[in-house]
Amino acid sequence: MNALIEKKTAKLDRLATLGADADGVSRIRDVLRRLRRNPVAIAGAVIVLVFILMAVFAPLLAPHSPTYRFNHPGEPFAGDSVESISGATAGFPFGADPLQRDFFSRMVYGSRQTLFVGVVATLLGLSVGILLGALAGALAGWIDVTLMRLTDVMLALPGLLLAITLVALVRQPSQWTVIVAIAMVNVPIFARLLRGSMLAQAESDHVLAARALGVKRRSIVLRHMLPNALAPVIVQGTLTFAVAILDAAALSFLGLGDPDINRAEWGLMLGVDGQRYFEVRPELAYYPALAIIVVALGFTLLGEAMRETLDPKNRR
Repeated sequence: MNALIEKKTAKLDRLATLGADADGVSRIRDVLRRLRRNPVAIAGAVIVLVFILMAVFAPLLAPHSPTYRFNHPGEPFAGDSVESISGATAGFPFGADPLQRDFFSRMVYGSRQTLFVGVVATLLGLSVGILLGALAGALAGWIDVTLMRLTDVMLALPGLLLAITLVALVRQPSQWTVIVAIAMVNVPIFARLLRGSMLAQAESDHVLAARALGVKRRSIVLRHMLPNALAPVIVQGTLTFAVAILDAAALSFLGLGDPDINRAEWGLMLGVDGQRYFEVRPELAYYPALAIIVVALGFTLLGEAMRETLDPKNRR
């Protein structure tokens, strides 16, 4: 009897997850097909793909090491003198920074650092948010009330202000303090979104059918409610990549990020060199600022396209 119940509920779960329509096309395939026809999704995906490829193949694309200084004693230099790299020259399309390091190479390697901060911060916030949201949506009662009141307190503060507060509490800021601060800012967003989605799934037909068949509550939550409630959370995770990149750049610009000036990171480059030497070399601020804007735009376009595609109101 139990085996028959599990078999029936597994079938219900697969149908709900895939969302098969009358033509037998699964929901996943339908979403991918609609994304391929969406010019906004294509533009966002192209930007994100270029950004990822640049980060992965940074050692091949960058002509020099990001920490290589051309004015070290005994080291060769490709130009007439160190002072000649005040701007773009042959072999140095972006010129050099104040420490005579190839700025183009640092921009390329900065994409790797920016991707690392964005991915780790988003995944960390997503993991904790899913845990809290799943507990609140599945257990309800005083656990739900307590967790949601904590998220309300965190959501009452602006995200960047909360991140600044968390970083300021640390005696010595570092790359990981920035990652943890950004992740904590996004935790209540993921938790509340998943909790609401799970409450909606609790009244769906396949969950009600599973309850009528006597399936255990744990199995209903893990096999029926949680998998089907993750779609909006995943879309929000895509949008959070853009927010994480912007927040990390803002913290570095304010001097609350990684203090290591040898690390190639767009926000740090914008805050340290771009702000200090803006009147002499404004391009030191233009290049990292433009890179941050374009990458954030790519993730935003992709996330918005995914949200529109997954919205049942937009299905035809």
